[in-house]
Amino acid sequence: MSETTKLPKREELPEELTWDLTKIFANDQEFDQAYEKLNEELKNSDKYKGTLANSATEFLDALEFVLDVYRKIERIYVYSSMKNDQDTANTTYQALYARSGSLLAKVSEAISWYEPEVLQLSDDQIWQYFEQEPKLELYRHYIQQMVDNRAHVLSADQESLLAGAGEIFGSSSDIFAVLNNADLEFPTITDENGKAIQLSHGVYRQLMESTDRNVREAAFKGFFSVYEQFKNTFASTLSAHIKGHNYKAKIRHYKSAREASLSNNHVPESVYDTLVEVVNKNLPLLHRYMSVRKRLLGVDKLHMYDLYTPVLGEAPIKFTYEEAKAKALEALKPMGEEYLTVVEKAFSERWIDVIENKGKRSGAYSSGSYDTNPYILLNWHDALDQLFTLVHEMGHSVHSYFTRSNQPYVYGDYPIFLAEIASTTNENILTEYLLETEEDPRVRAYVLNHYLDGFKGTIFRQTQFAEFEHFMHEEDAKGIPLTSEYLSENYGKLNTKYYGPAVEEDPEIKYEWSRIPHFYYNYYVYQYSTGFSAASALAKKIWTKEPQALENYLTYLKSGSSDYPVEVMKKAGVDMTKANYIEDAMVIFEKRLNELEELVEKL
Repeated sequence: MSETTKLPKREELPEELTWDLTKIFANDQEFDQAYEKLNEELKNSDKYKGTLANSATEFLDALEFVLDVYRKIERIYVYSSMKNDQDTANTTYQALYARSGSLLAKVSEAISWYEPEVLQLSDDQIWQYFEQEPKLELYRHYIQQMVDNRAHVLSADQESLLAGAGEIFGSSSDIFAVLNNADLEFPTITDENGKAIQLSHGVYRQLMESTDRNVREAAFKGFFSVYEQFKNTFASTLSAHIKGHNYKAKIRHYKSAREASLSNNHVPESVYDTLVEVVNKNLPLLHRYMSVRKRLLGVDKLHMYDLYTPVLGEAPIKFTYEEAKAKALEALKPMGEEYLTVVEKAFSERWIDVIENKGKRSGAYSSGSYDTNPYILLNWHDALDQLFTLVHEMGHSVHSYFTRSNQPYVYGDYPIFLAEIASTTNENILTEYLLETEEDPRVRAYVLNHYLDGFKGTIFRQTQFAEFEHFMHEEDAKGIPLTSEYLSENYGKLNTKYYGPAVEEDPEIKYEWSRIPHFYYNYYVYQYSTGFSAASALAKKIWTKEPQALENYLTYLKSGSSDYPVEVMKKAGVDMTKANYIEDAMVIFEKRLNELEELVEKL
């Protein structure tokens, strides 16, 4: 698979390497039936509207209607989005996805009255209902979150207008996705074997790991030449999206879009600021690693396209997908039998879409809803990095499986703040396993290099993104136009600050902001950094068999959204309101950097 130079069409893929979405809907006709049924049920919304003040029973009935509607639209939306992602050029599933987006907006509008009506009731009346109707007790935390959010909920009419504009607010992100995944035409370059190869998102990532510097340079310059060509379009979509964030925060009476985003999970803004502060304080460690990389690669000048290739040349280990499955099961043994049983289900029941095909969404993710399997999308090529991606996404999917198996629908999901901890704990466990089992000094050095690169990408790089994301929101709030020139100039400066004097200021990198889909996710990326840092602490506890560590970790995986995320993590053994968990991660980074330097001297 990794040698493919021309992407296969979707229909050419082996079935066993594709996900089985028939477990959601047997076919598109069944999807249509569910779609029309929900569309019809939305007409019942008015039946519940205006009844919440009547009695505890009617309060419960309305609550259960709203949750049932959410549950059904999630299943419909997940099916259409994954069908679209497996081939973004397929117009049938483009239309299906668009219909689901329209229905989602209609759902939001139809039940937009609910939360404002709940908050029209006094606290005394709400909690009296809980005393009168025992079935409401299940929903106490859910309602408490609404009550806590009282100052930021608008009137029913205003909420309806805002919900009805959901498609409009999401249009910039949709335009970016179509342009980035389906419409961009990347150039063809010559690979290390003299073959012509067309760049794509997946191919570009693979070529950045090439040991042939000419190939890396050609891929880097060819790839970013396309983003430079469309820089003004990308600036327009991103600027419009950020304006939407700032507008909604303003009308909901938040001080900023960041406060609005983080308050959804009751995460203090100080968590964000502490992350940026601690990472900035430790940038000399990243600068030192860049100097080590420059020396190990033996180059006069270290360019941005030199940052992903192994410093020790061709990888001494790589895995086919089948080999990676076996290795993942072995590495994750410290997680216990209960955990491994779920991993085996993922492999045997076709939760995973493995191969990159023409038009397929780039990258990797875990997705699903309460009533579906927690599916995984990959774009596989044989490499150590792909093994890490597999266990990363498996962490998400096992988290989802445990949450849905142990929580009712109302708490059957979890915030992103918690999600990245589950995935990166797996990555840290895999690193520990490889360092314990691999004796070949070259392999160990390669694993250390991979860990350091992963740390660079997950903590340093994602914090760089977080810092830039906050900058963009603040600048827009001041009324400063986010033109392509302004974004590129400031992104270039930030990139220089992070990577330091050992790395050349390649002009292409200033356009990197234009290709980052996470900038459309609304203060999302910082959670990669906080999550990886927390995962370092949890993985260490599990690997060293600290008493109760695994039990506490499984409790976290099963908690869903039944408590505020910071509180869930305290139960798991990490207090994320403090700086020490990030500082401890930096200590591990420095230790492994020292180990790499010592090891390569012996090779």
